[in-house]
Amino acid sequence: MSQPVDNKVAILVLQHPQEQDRVLGTAGLLAGSLANAKVVVGLSWRNLAHAWGAPAETRDWGVLYLGSTQVKGRGEGLGPLVAVGRTGEALADQPSARAGLKGLIALDGNWAQAKALWWRNAWLTRLRRFVVVPDGPSLYGELRREARPDAVSTLEAVALSLQVLEGDAALREKLLVPFRALLAKARREGVRDSKRDRRVRR
Repeated sequence: MSQPVDNKVAILVLQHPQEQDRVLGTAGLLAGSLANAKVVVGLSWRNLAHAWGAPAETRDWGVLYLGSTQVKGRGEGLGPLVAVGRTGEALADQPSARAGLKGLIALDGNWAQAKALWWRNAWLTRLRRFVVVPDGPSLYGELRREARPDAVSTLEAVALSLQVLEGDAALREKLLVPFRALLAKARREGVRDSKRDRRVRR
């Protein structure tokens, strides 16, 4: 994508160190496709401002929570992005839960790595929590095995979230263009997701 998408809701991806070498990882692709996005690699940060690298208030940010897409309570019919409470129940007033949101955090890694990031950063629990309810399977298909059948890539989850938060379906499609191109190339070349070889070749 030559021109980054101008997103109003900032995106911060906290990437587990073991995820950064994935051949078909999407965090870098996502950050390069958005005008207002950042990927930071690590296991823990002191607070939101430390992770974001600029002043930021926890009350203005949300996090894509590691809950099941089977949202408790009133989750059915609420759409692909559901604001939830601390016990995973869908909040009654969804518009208010999204109002004034300035930024959204996504945890990038497999299920175990994402859980490690969650538990090592206690400040995440002070953010608004959202659960992505995918409207279909991941575009990865057979190229990457996921722990759960309803799992999608970080890029797909963020694209779906921004579609809801910014009320723009075209935004999601723009973000998926480079991802589809990456996957098409991988299929042509017979590449499956794996770790990159970091050894220096001379």
